[in-house]
Amino acid sequence: MTKLPILTGALLCAFSSFATELSVEEQRIEKATQAMPNVLTAFSTQVEQFEKQWRQAQNFAQAKALVQEYAHQLWQDAKARIAATQSYDDRELYWARLLSSKVIRSITTGYAMSETEQNVLLNLLEQGSRGQSDLEYTHNTSKKILLTGFDPFLLDRNINQSNPSGVAALLLDGQVISHDGIDAQINTVMIPVRYEDFDQGMIEALLAPYYALNSVDMVVTVSMGRTDFDLERFPGKRRSVTAPDNANIVYGGTQTAPKISSLNGRPLPGNEFVEFSLPVAHMQQAKGPYKINDNHEVTTLEKTFKPKSLSELEGAVAVNGGGGGYLSNEISYRSIRLRNELNSDIPTGHIHTPRIQQFEPETEAKIVQQIRTMLELSLKAL
Repeated sequence: MTKLPILTGALLCAFSSFATELSVEEQRIEKATQAMPNVLTAFSTQVEQFEKQWRQAQNFAQAKALVQEYAHQLWQDAKARIAATQSYDDRELYWARLLSSKVIRSITTGYAMSETEQNVLLNLLEQGSRGQSDLEYTHNTSKKILLTGFDPFLLDRNINQSNPSGVAALLLDGQVISHDGIDAQINTVMIPVRYEDFDQGMIEALLAPYYALNSVDMVVTVSMGRTDFDLERFPGKRRSVTAPDNANIVYGGTQTAPKISSLNGRPLPGNEFVEFSLPVAHMQQAKGPYKINDNHEVTTLEKTFKPKSLSELEGAVAVNGGGGGYLSNEISYRSIRLRNELNSDIPTGHIHTPRIQQFEPETEAKIVQQIRTMLELSLKAL
């Protein structure tokens, strides 16, 4: 097994002229290496080569070109690896990204890099290795679908946690599906489990061009949820959980005092609840081991109930939307709110997958297959 110098401590971390500490996520690398060494070394060759080239960069232009190409290739390699091995393991990409950002953050290049330049390069690594710079529909299909998945989360509870939505994003990206003579290409993006990224408008920046131009036929956000599949009808505006994000930030919202998140420094606009527009009846016909619920349940400051229509929620303060009070609910709320604001008619909504315990590849395989079937059956309604 190839050893990574940045894992074994053999490297001396030479810091730039400005202070640069490892992120909370990067600080988990040592624990993750001990818990699942095979996962952490899955992309050791790529990370080692990147580190070598990083040290040799002589200016910002060289470093930028290196990071852009490397990040793009890491996303491609991760998709190819999970398809070839049928491992149903999204964790390898997650940890490879952190190993790579650790290189950028802690090892000097051949020139004096500024903090601003480092931040630009870290952002390029994030975007490229999450598929955000690879959103091209290259097949001549009649329909186009955009799907998002999430990183693993709550890693201080289970360092080896996987996320079925991330597995789905890796396996479905670029795939062409068809049903009753209608075909569609799927493009996917991996979303971080970090409040700050949401507050800075990541979701809006990602989706606004598609809603403004109506250039795709469906937007589906996916995350890990409860016992079965839940299609979340009424996402809520506020954060109301005490669970930390992957940066160990607790936003402060509670069930009795839910908080509104931010959008580029201002309170997130919009109504307390929005309603999705997925082709529910078609998607619920997807056969598989799990039931597919049209979940109406929400919690307001007054009560928990299952409204039949959005009008029943007028004047209420959101505590939990259908997707809860965490980022799973919020990505759905933000995408639907943006769709409505831009007067788009693109069907949009959220799929909560069944929950897994840490890493269950056989279960995740069934989950991904049922998601694919849902998307196929939805084509007649698009």
